[in-house]
Amino acid sequence: MVEPVRNPCLAVLIACCLFGTASAQPGGGPQLVKVERVERRELDVGQTFVGSVEAVQTSTVGSMVEGRVEELAVDEGDRVERGADIARLRDVQLKLLRDVAKRQWELSQQTLEELKVVLPEDIKQAQARVLAAEALSRFADARLRRARILFQRNSISEEELQEKESAAAAAIQKVLENKAAWRALSGSQEEKLAEAQLEVLVRKDEADRLEDELAQHTIVAPFPGYVVTKHTEVGQWVAKGGPVVEMVNLDWVDVEVPVPERYFSRVEPEMTARVTLSAIPGRSWEEPVSARVPQADERSRTFRVKVRLTNEVGPDGQPLLRAGMFAQVTLPVGPREKALLVPKDAVVSGGDFPVLYAVDMLPPAAGQPGKPAGPGAGAGGPPGGPPAGPPPDGTARWVPVEPGAAWGRLIEVRVRNPRLLGEGDLVVVEGNERLFPHCPVAIVDRDQLGGGAPPSR
Repeated sequence: MVEPVRNPCLAVLIACCLFGTASAQPGGGPQLVKVERVERRELDVGQTFVGSVEAVQTSTVGSMVEGRVEELAVDEGDRVERGADIARLRDVQLKLLRDVAKRQWELSQQTLEELKVVLPEDIKQAQARVLAAEALSRFADARLRRARILFQRNSISEEELQEKESAAAAAIQKVLENKAAWRALSGSQEEKLAEAQLEVLVRKDEADRLEDELAQHTIVAPFPGYVVTKHTEVGQWVAKGGPVVEMVNLDWVDVEVPVPERYFSRVEPEMTARVTLSAIPGRSWEEPVSARVPQADERSRTFRVKVRLTNEVGPDGQPLLRAGMFAQVTLPVGPREKALLVPKDAVVSGGDFPVLYAVDMLPPAAGQPGKPAGPGAGAGGPPGGPPAGPPPDGTARWVPVEPGAAWGRLIEVRVRNPRLLGEGDLVVVEGNERLFPHCPVAIVDRDQLGGGAPPSR
């Protein structure tokens, strides 16, 4: 495996040897680029603090009940979604009790429905018995009146009269009994229905309780994330509240850095922070400050500042940003001084360190400022050959930089040698991904630069 070149000067020398005489345009023409000027402003320069990547959620998932582990569905490193099964405890007996409770609940519901049909029928029958008894009583009373008239005429004996009186009294008593039964049924209908409904609720609550207890025997993920530690295995006994696995949510991460108290007061809400990670060279994130914790560490006298980043899946299928990674956060809280600012698009990342390409302008040709002299210059290639591209305006110069704080579309840059980059220099903002040191370039928007070209270096 070839080791990357760590020395910027050596890298420049190698690039010059490999590419210095090559041409990136067909026909030997220069690369087309867009450029902007380097600015120098007085501002709070970026101060870099070191910290680490933290998961936004970390949880030791425990068991709500005790029992023996029947199934463990995850392993360390697995990703699980919210609500996915992690482990299941033995629950055979509980399922049997749950099934019995459900059956009793169903029977109580059937009894309630039957009462809603049977009770009105019983009341109707009781009412019919009352009506029949009243009719019989009227008939017995009529026979008694006739018997009394016949007794006065000596047509019947006293014994026969007494029989009619006894029959009339029995009919009245029967009416009273049937009315009492009717009233009892009518009055108890609501009471019996209420008792049956209460029985249904009691049975349902018992079934729900057992269902909930059964659900507690299955441990599920409380949020989407990754399993980082297992605390049990199949066959082990888990106590109530005992740990099963430890999970972290890495869909978002917080980059947390300790900021000394002399800088903390300058950290403002939503201030743009620039985040870099040692494990991912050539890559940076620019996000607002998400949290400022106003509680200092008494030993170091530092305050925690957090920057939240949206994670992504890396080439290996794992999250790109992982908990515990070493991180650097640059905040514009340093002393106020003049600093160089370039457009963010000018900085090229992806290597061992960020770079940008400055343009050293070629001296203008005689009689045509900004254009080379000579027969046929800019008027096409040799006869029979391919058409030539636009004439070069300058050459690309490779400048290693150290990015600082971000200011809107601009970013602060520092160079070890101030002679490599200064105010007013032209830097490439489009087309820089195709450049190499000493590559000829043609500026497509030169007329819009204004202020004249910087002197060649």
